[in-house]
Amino acid sequence: MAEQLTQGTWAAPGRVNLMGEHTDYNGGFVLPFALGQTTTVAASLRQDRTVTVRSTPDDADQPSPAVEFSLEGLAPGGVEGWAAYVAGTLWALEQAGYRVPGLDLQVDSTVPVGAGLSSSAALECAVGLAAAELGGQSIDRLQLAGLAQRAENDFVGMPCGIMDQVASLAGAEGHAVLLDTRSLEVEQVPFALKEAGLSLMVIDSRAEHRLVDGEYAARRRQCEQGAQLLGLQSLRELNDAGTTAEQLAHRLEGFTEDEAILRRLRHVLTENDRVLAARDALRAGRPADLGVILTSSHVSQRDDFQITVPETDTMVEALLEHGALGARQVGGGFGGCVIALAPSEEVPKLLAAAEANASDREYSRPLALTAQPSSGARRITD
Repeated sequence: MAEQLTQGTWAAPGRVNLMGEHTDYNGGFVLPFALGQTTTVAASLRQDRTVTVRSTPDDADQPSPAVEFSLEGLAPGGVEGWAAYVAGTLWALEQAGYRVPGLDLQVDSTVPVGAGLSSSAALECAVGLAAAELGGQSIDRLQLAGLAQRAENDFVGMPCGIMDQVASLAGAEGHAVLLDTRSLEVEQVPFALKEAGLSLMVIDSRAEHRLVDGEYAARRRQCEQGAQLLGLQSLRELNDAGTTAEQLAHRLEGFTEDEAILRRLRHVLTENDRVLAARDALRAGRPADLGVILTSSHVSQRDDFQITVPETDTMVEALLEHGALGARQVGGGFGGCVIALAPSEEVPKLLAAAEANASDREYSRPLALTAQPSSGARRITD
């Protein structure tokens, strides 16, 4: 058991999912990487079983009023709002047998909220590392990822998969993280863009998320319904069997007249194939090959999973028209960010094209981020 500590600061990154949308809760493959933007948690021990948590909004000089709750009797529904991600993580740790000490927490973040870059997972992972270490306990990172996912699923009520938490905890500089969400096997895949003269743009559309929670849950239910109809434990089994899109349509004939089920399953089937194709391209040192894979993913999200919005659809079109090798919406859907692969010298022109597209349609002005595969969650100060 580690020596008990008195204070410190922990950081956990947001993530960009290079490939693999809505495959994680279907037992499939995902290929995210950790961002340089992080959520930091400065933590100090208390002598009681109380937790206080404060945050400093981007547009404020002073921390927000503290949210305070007791670890005794903590249960889903006991804490609401953004602090529920903190409380849920501590609850999940205790449910798994880890004794959580009373804590004073100060949260700061450079991960944009609502952009599909997993600001919530970054918060959960930073809090989880801080609580475990300050409690004098060691915890396996994959186990912590699962507990952070449980916090989001069972305490917050968001039925996410485990990708975001694994990416935040297992990220490595210069690499993407291939995660098999069924076996939880992780492979670090070299992601060398600079050497190829390429850049990956991350552009926040700033589109207001529309019905995101209910629609996300609806997509997950449709995937589960499709798996049940086909007698599968998870949709990943379709890829294991080498099923084609045409064979999938044939198998569903007579089971359902709901075309949406076919569309959802077809997206998951083909998206898993795209993840592995992206992995192969990076392994072979051909990152430019990602372009067509990215664009194919966006088309599938738009037409089969139906989770894109006009702001992201038109941005992708504008980026491709002005020289991007490929582009797609990332995140859970219904808004958020677009990523685009492009020659580095074309980045200013492409950003101007994205801004002009938004201006012409009276959308919010998009914000660009620098996407560099970075290190995962870690302690940064004593």
